[in-house]
Amino acid sequence: MENIKTTNNLTDEALVEAVVKTNNTLLFEVLYDRYAALVYNKCYGFAKDGDEAKDLTQDVFLKLFVKLASFKGTSKFSTWLYAFTYNHCVNYVTRNTAKKFEKQSVDYKDIENLSEEEDDDTSFLEMKVDRLKVALELISPEEKMILLLKYQDNLSIKEIESVLNLGASAVKMRIKRAKDKLLTVYNDNLNHNG
Repeated sequence: MENIKTTNNLTDEALVEAVVKTNNTLLFEVLYDRYAALVYNKCYGFAKDGDEAKDLTQDVFLKLFVKLASFKGTSKFSTWLYAFTYNHCVNYVTRNTAKKFEKQSVDYKDIENLSEEEDDDTSFLEMKVDRLKVALELISPEEKMILLLKYQDNLSIKEIESVLNLGASAVKMRIKRAKDKLLTVYNDNLNHNG
């Protein structure tokens, strides 16, 4: 087997190919080391706390090892992995929605306590971060996912198409709907505070 030093120089795509070919867990660990922190951060956006984010991260990588062969190389591996991670988190959140809503009913108080500053311009990119976080929690996990792919991971429409298996117009429509929904929720909270 190649020593780990040369392995570290492999591109993600070459590494994935080698893992798929050999099922070698050491090679997979190299991939894990490259992406564990990023995946954790993405999971943390959907989790209640650090422990839950850690569990989600482990789950993502377990699933990833099994599903790696389904990476077709039509997008960058990192792009595919982000979508894979979000999909896992969306499914997790959806399964736990009932439980989450019981907990969330308490959290609506937080909305009232947010800062009172008036915003002249509540355009999408000028939202206050604290309110934006609240708003992101109140839209559906799918809507949150597509907005994170576009604005946090800066994926192009083309990349989102390929990782979500959707056509361009469907992607644009979903982003538009998700943005509209986020703005509505955000402005409702603003008025709620005002």
